Amino acid sequence: MSRVAVLTDSTAYIPDPILKQYNIFTIPLFVVWNGQSLRDGVDITPQEFYQRLATAKTMPTTSQPSAQDMKNAFQNLLDQGYDVLGIFISSKLSGTVQSAHQALEMMPQAASRIAVVDSLSTAMAMGFQVVQAARAAQQGASLTECQQAALTAQANSSVYFVVDTLEFLHRGGRIGGAQALLGTALNIKPLLELRAGRIEAVEKIRTKSKAIERMIELTAERVAGRTPVRLAAVHANAEAEAQALLEAAAAKMNPVETFFASVSPVIGVHTGPGVVGLAFMSGV
Repeated sequence: MSRVAVLTDSTAYIPDPILKQYNIFTIPLFVVWNGQSLRDGVDITPQEFYQRLATAKTMPTTSQPSAQDMKNAFQNLLDQGYDVLGIFISSKLSGTVQSAHQALEMMPQAASRIAVVDSLSTAMAMGFQVVQAARAAQQGASLTECQQAALTAQANSSVYFVVDTLEFLHRGGRIGGAQALLGTALNIKPLLELRAGRIEAVEKIRTKSKAIERMIELTAERVAGRTPVRLAAVHANAEAEAQALLEAAAAKMNPVETFFASVSPVIGVHTGPGVVGLAFMSGV
């Protein structure tokens, strides 16, 4: 048995076969809708979320796991004999990392057996960090070595994405450096990047198809000369566009591995439907 369990949160939304293959554990964030707390990906799936969002009269909000939730998750894995590496959504987008650190303060006797990584990302850009750490764990790496695998993945990965509207990011307070794009013409499709944990504007592009083309160009520039390349297309209720994106990107960059994933409902609250993104990792 691996000595290290990798725990991430539901916003990674790593495909189920990969979770099973690498024995990755997940703690859910919450979608809060009309006073009801729904566990992300457990009580509400992406498909259910976007169906409900289309006719909703009130908009949902989100919340992170509590420190007690996190403590329980850590303790459950410790009790199974694991050391635990927690890799969570960017601290600049969510309080999940803070909950993890608060949980550690509640269990000082286990401090040497738990490590926490702020992914400074989410979705499959965080997923790459999780999968690399879990692969290291499967190969018998120590907690410190698994943590280093995650940090190496973090330093060599990123994600570009395009939203149909900035309305959801603005309303949820997650707009970061893309704030400057508010008030631009409605037909502009902003190309965004998660950079140092924040959402930053890359370019203003007139159509979504052109933004997707540009996303592929920029990714190809970033990975040029750096092998192996791994790619992941992510989407919020835009499966066909994301599938086409992944096929075009793979044809251009010859990745050794590709992933295809939905954006979790918690992320969908802040991006809205129609988001398409391309996450990449190269050189590791």
